[in-house]
Amino acid sequence: MTTEIAGIHAPDTRLAQDATALAREVSAPYLFHHVMRSYYFGELAARQSGLACDRELLYLSVVLHDLGLTERFAGPERFEVDGANAARTFLEGRGLPREKASLVWDAIALHTSLGIAPHKEPEVAVAHLGISIDYGGVGLEALPRGAVEEILRAYPRLEMKQELRRTLCGVVARKPHTAAGNFLSAFGRRYVPGFQPFDASALLEGAPFDS
Repeated sequence: MTTEIAGIHAPDTRLAQDATALAREVSAPYLFHHVMRSYYFGELAARQSGLACDRELLYLSVVLHDLGLTERFAGPERFEVDGANAARTFLEGRGLPREKASLVWDAIALHTSLGIAPHKEPEVAVAHLGISIDYGGVGLEALPRGAVEEILRAYPRLEMKQELRRTLCGVVARKPHTAAGNFLSAFGRRYVPGFQPFDASALLEGAPFDS
């Protein structure tokens, strides 16, 4: 039986337990705390807004959403896609039907996609919402202060701003092509020497056509 945090019992199925164990094993402590807080913030926000979703799929999506930032699962793609691929393989290997695993894939691959994830299935939208709250405080003011403080006590931030900045800058330095047209480019421009941001207007103007 899971411990109640902020009035929420996280799913305690075997699959949820396995996902938690994987995230804890491969993630730096700050990153594991981030994914756990994001889940609880998402649940709180869903309750506030009346959004209903499959709680186990939401949990799996959020707890596994940063696998692509870990050494074990980092690959050549955008970290969101690396993580989504790893999560889908992990979940299907434990019997989750392909359709449900694909929904988790969407939630993870789109979790940084402002303006897109909120219009997908509830699980995708709530995952994005919870992650956004923990990442940048987006919507935090709408949550009960006591519940927020309880979540922060259970999973302290552990210098997340500095640690995540370092992690994301490392991704940009190693895989600059994956920072084209997404939020990673901001970290590249600000912190990574020599980073050349993707220029969509230059691509259009340089297309090999007359007009």
